[in-house]
Amino acid sequence: MVGIYGRRRNTPCLKGPVSPSQEVVMTTSCLSLQVGLLSGICLIVGTMIGSGIFISPKAVLLETGAVGPCLCVWAACGVLATMGALCYAELGTMITKSGGAYQYLMEAYGSVMAYLYSWSTIMVLKPSSFAIIALSFAEYASTPFYPGCTPPVVVTKCLAAACILLIVSVNCLSVKLASYVQNFFTAAKLLIILVIIVAGIVLLAQGNTENLSNPFEGASTSFGSIGLAFYNGLWAYDGWNQLNFITEELKNPNRNLPLAIIIGIPLVSVCYVLVNIAYFSAMTPTELLQSPAVAVTFGDRVLYPLSWVVPLFVVFSTFGAANGSCFTAGRLTYVAGREGHMVKILSYISLKRCTPSPAIIFNGILAVLYIIPADINTLINYFSFTQWAFYGLTALALIVMRFTRKELKRPVKCPMPIAVLVVIVSCYLVLAPIIDKPELEYLYCTIFILSGLLLYFPFVHRKFSWTRRVMKILYPKMAPYSLCSSLEDNTVCVPNSPLFPV
Repeated sequence: MVGIYGRRRNTPCLKGPVSPSQEVVMTTSCLSLQVGLLSGICLIVGTMIGSGIFISPKAVLLETGAVGPCLCVWAACGVLATMGALCYAELGTMITKSGGAYQYLMEAYGSVMAYLYSWSTIMVLKPSSFAIIALSFAEYASTPFYPGCTPPVVVTKCLAAACILLIVSVNCLSVKLASYVQNFFTAAKLLIILVIIVAGIVLLAQGNTENLSNPFEGASTSFGSIGLAFYNGLWAYDGWNQLNFITEELKNPNRNLPLAIIIGIPLVSVCYVLVNIAYFSAMTPTELLQSPAVAVTFGDRVLYPLSWVVPLFVVFSTFGAANGSCFTAGRLTYVAGREGHMVKILSYISLKRCTPSPAIIFNGILAVLYIIPADINTLINYFSFTQWAFYGLTALALIVMRFTRKELKRPVKCPMPIAVLVVIVSCYLVLAPIIDKPELEYLYCTIFILSGLLLYFPFVHRKFSWTRRVMKILYPKMAPYSLCSSLEDNTVCVPNSPLFPV
């Protein structure tokens, strides 16, 4: 019999009545299949389209220097994001486990590389991104109550914390509820994008084409500037890999994962290019660069007296992006806990709701803590190069496993040249900001990532006995999260991996 400290691998959920004396523990395979194709597309689109395209799409224009190369970079970034997603489509259908790049790095390079990825992503990248999106939501939601002035910082941060609390609660309550929320807010942001695009088409039809008449005049020829333009453009496309974090909850992943990628990312690419064209139909490049919130300026000029709908839908867009970020971050934390790279409590699943509540709550707590500092945008800017380093390593993992794991089935196969190109682009995007503006902060970020090894060897590799004793003390207090089955269908779930190795 498998007790609460027993070892058992790859055990499915068992049907049957539950004895009161029976020792049952949490499962690692009882996340229910509740995410369909539509929800998958909405997750990709909803997390890719945040506040950036509405507030500050000017970084690409600033680096390219002209309208023509700016639009070309936006389109090319969409192609590159699609290429990266095709690599993830092969990996996601070959290794059908939640966790995204974490699982692929584990299979290709081993435990240490996967741990460093989870360490930097769970502790910094995911919660800080969640916090930034929540702060953007708070700024736009509070602005109508402070006309003519900037909302107080305390109000903004409290509202952002409330946003995080609400989203965490929704994601803890139900996977379906979180999916419905994601679908609704994705539809809302696509609606306002459609309004902006249609308004731009009307302006162009009326002859407002002067900003597009000489599109390459004044274009930058600097290799470094073009590289930074791609860097900023691809940052706006970030989120194309989000569906891979929840593969275990995706219905028919071999079909729906690649389909969602093929539909979702080109849709976002078309939206980004057409929205930028619409902006240029109403604003000169100089006006666009000077605008603090481009979509709001566009709305004031073109949509008056209905210009108020733009900031309202920016609020919807940021809330939807924050929900998607929380949804996927919780799954990565849960999987890392399941594999023993985080404390096992984070791998528990709610008794009644089949959601990884401890992992979601942990991510929310970190996000609230990241709200407190004066400026976390700087932190994200310095850590973003690590994200591209892991993207490159993941694409390289696809190439490596073509030779080392030939026995694995590949329902979707990405052409090898695409994977090689993604590796090359990732290397460039890691080096571009460092070469352009070398600063000690990049070294500090690298040291922080490598400092994870100080925790890995004693707590993961060696598994000190006192850590097991602490977990055994905490285990009885986590009883509501030790069984993921619904009581109505008498489903008992047994773990794929031990809570406490013996």
